[in-house]
Amino acid sequence: MPSHIEPGMRVRHPDRPDWGDGQVQSVIGERVTVNFTEAGKVLINAAVVELTILQDDPPMRG
Repeated sequence: MPSHIEPGMRVRHPDRPDWGDGQVQSVIGERVTVNFTEAGKVLINAAVVELTILQDDPPMRG
């Protein structure tokens, strides 16, 4: 399990793109609760599924 997943991060489930982007709600051991835009709140076993972390867009330079 990637230890760098923390509440508040935006993630995507690699096998369920139809769920949309999600926001991590809690991380307890290997259990990660994510609130997805299209699927709602889902409990993910991070020992089985490696969530894709979405990077924030870098700030634009003017």
